[in-house]
Amino acid sequence: MAHESLYRAYRPQTFDDVVGQEQVTKPLSEAIKAKKIGHAYLFAGTRGLGKTSVARIFAREIGCSNNDLYEVDAASNNSVEDIRALTEGVYTLPFESPYKVYILDEVHMLSKAAWNAFLKTLEEPPPYAVFILATTELDRVPDTVQSRCQVFEFKKPTRAGLVDVVTKVAKQEERKLAPDAAELIAILAEGSYRDALSVLQRVLSAYDPNEFGSMRIMREFVERVTGAPKRAQVHALISALANGDRNAALTAIEGAAKNGADLKLFLELTLEALRSTLLIRYAPDFKASLAQELGPDEFGALEAFAKEKGITEKTLLAFLNASERIRFAPIPAIPLELAVLELFPGE
Repeated sequence: MAHESLYRAYRPQTFDDVVGQEQVTKPLSEAIKAKKIGHAYLFAGTRGLGKTSVARIFAREIGCSNNDLYEVDAASNNSVEDIRALTEGVYTLPFESPYKVYILDEVHMLSKAAWNAFLKTLEEPPPYAVFILATTELDRVPDTVQSRCQVFEFKKPTRAGLVDVVTKVAKQEERKLAPDAAELIAILAEGSYRDALSVLQRVLSAYDPNEFGSMRIMREFVERVTGAPKRAQVHALISALANGDRNAALTAIEGAAKNGADLKLFLELTLEALRSTLLIRYAPDFKASLAQELGPDEFGALEAFAKEKGITEKTLLAFLNASERIRFAPIPAIPLELAVLELFPGE
């Protein structure tokens, strides 16, 4: 782990290893079995979803060796001269494989002149050439290019999917994540497998089992290493809302801000807690799964809040509206404070 990042060490090596992208891997697998290999593919999706990994697996599955695999960073090789050099090389035969595969990452960064220089080769490449274009911004790829490619869109992972990944990797690294610790890592990853493993690596690198006397990593340690808002800060706000205490709620928000908490993340964690509190109250069938997901300490605290009548659907809606406002707020605390004032307007 000290010599190789986790996201590289646990990069999928086969289509079966790829998590949550069946809409991409299944058609590609079927095409390989049927020997219907296209000449151009376009992989689209946000960062850290496995676009490059799937491209490499596809290249390997169609028999392309490393000597015939070319990876190009289009963000830094985006001029017309760069593309002309690439297209000229396309017409030399493969060294030892049936195909030459070109993986072009961040293709939306190509200049207009570069796209124009690339179109003819992309439309009519030699029979042994396969292009796999990858982008995080599909809308910036010209329609003329998209129409020449088979387009596959990668989906963001679910929270549960990220929790499963980091839990399994931690176990393979001979550590164990408490359920709520894995949940926090998944939240911090913001929908990226790569970011989830990067956060996990920071946690594992800092954790000394001898210091804590256990292989089990708790949420509080993840908070300490990542700087995520502390559970106590979130609970202070939830408790104030449950008791209808406007002053205590505003004080909790101010305290989180003064302690340097990322208020956008603080708001997200507050929404998670409010949602769980309402589910505990109104959906008893969910209690068992929530208890497992949240861990006994968090579940116990939220169950106590659920017994108070201060938290309602209106509470959740007020903070949900705050999540829309916080993106444009010059002072991040304002949307949260406004939510409190809307709930408890006073005189």
